[in-house]
Amino acid sequence: MALPWKLHGNGKDVAASEIVLPEERLTWLRTIGFGAQHVVAMFGATFLVPLLTGFSPSTTLLFSGIGTLLFLLITRNRLPSYLGSSFAFIAPITAAVASDGKSVALGGVLVVGALLAIVGIAVHLAGTRWINLAMPPIVAGTVVALIGFNLAPAAKGNFEKSPLVAIITLLAVILVSVLFKGMIGRLSIVIGVVVGYIAAVLMGQVDFSKVGTAAWIGLPQFTTPSFSFSYTPIYLMFLPVVLALIAENVGHVKGVGQLTKRDLDPMTGRALFADGIATVISAIGGGSPTTTYGENIGVMAATRVFSTAAYWVAGIVAILLGLSPKVGAVIFTIPPGVLGGVTTALYGLIGIIGVRIWVENKVDFSKPKNQLTAGIALIIAIADFTLSAGKASFSGIILGTVAALVVYHLMNGLGKLRGTDR
Repeated sequence: MALPWKLHGNGKDVAASEIVLPEERLTWLRTIGFGAQHVVAMFGATFLVPLLTGFSPSTTLLFSGIGTLLFLLITRNRLPSYLGSSFAFIAPITAAVASDGKSVALGGVLVVGALLAIVGIAVHLAGTRWINLAMPPIVAGTVVALIGFNLAPAAKGNFEKSPLVAIITLLAVILVSVLFKGMIGRLSIVIGVVVGYIAAVLMGQVDFSKVGTAAWIGLPQFTTPSFSFSYTPIYLMFLPVVLALIAENVGHVKGVGQLTKRDLDPMTGRALFADGIATVISAIGGGSPTTTYGENIGVMAATRVFSTAAYWVAGIVAILLGLSPKVGAVIFTIPPGVLGGVTTALYGLIGIIGVRIWVENKVDFSKPKNQLTAGIALIIAIADFTLSAGKASFSGIILGTVAALVVYHLMNGLGKLRGTDR
């Protein structure tokens, strides 16, 4: 069977004015090299999520690779993307694990994945206009920002366990970001983790006892999700994440379309559906939920190689890494200080992505409806307001998301009705 990629030019060189399109490839040796770059780009952030939530890193890597291959199939090899771990789930997963255990948390992840897949089908049939109406840039940016800023206490908790290692890690992330361009600069998170890890080893803060006994090849740890309508309050806590995933996927489609000078909006429904199904499959096996990765867009922008063949390579490599318990054991040795340093930067960057949505869409903050939508929602999320009703408990992320939606649409509707906002 013929492979779906045609050779770009001589397969070796890419002119400064050209890009390697999704349906093209370079020589297989070069394609494997670019695939390896994508693995490195996604690796730092992808393994952090299971470490922070108590999930298995090996299981997460396995299902991120499977999810990536599934995404490429569903989008017909037209939309290059790697599906790594989603940070949007950290707060609800952490709360669910603490109150009801990992299996129940996976049930919440499964519900969100299924809902995202349904949204994808709806978008594929009806188009994206209704998403833009329900989630204008001020709302989308606010939801993404509040998820990042709500996680600040978690970063602080790990930071304070080993401040010196955390500072070294954070400083490494900052210096790499500012001193290097291209691929190295985009790997600041990974390099920061490596530098912090070495510092922690030298200070005797790393326990290698489980690494020696772990097998080189073997199946990762699988955990079956628990699903029951009695856990509905827990599932409700996960629902705001759907809005963040929609915003991330829509942004990914538009970003790749802009870089390749193509209208990829018709692929939005397929992208949402693929991400939803990948998240469901990962939840069934006990892996972290997935989302499209901005780190890998950065690699494509830097290299001008958008070939989906490289992503097939990346997905296969991730699957192979997931089948090595030794790799998972090494990842689990990363101490809290390193996590504290890197998440201080990473959670802040998630928040700033929301701000960037405002800036890129030129949100007018002279309008009260925009001021109050962002202001009220962010305060609720950052302070982690909590509302309890019987056994149900709603934290800052869900309350902040609801506040953003209600405040904006209420003020927008009343403003138009009264003629005070046209």
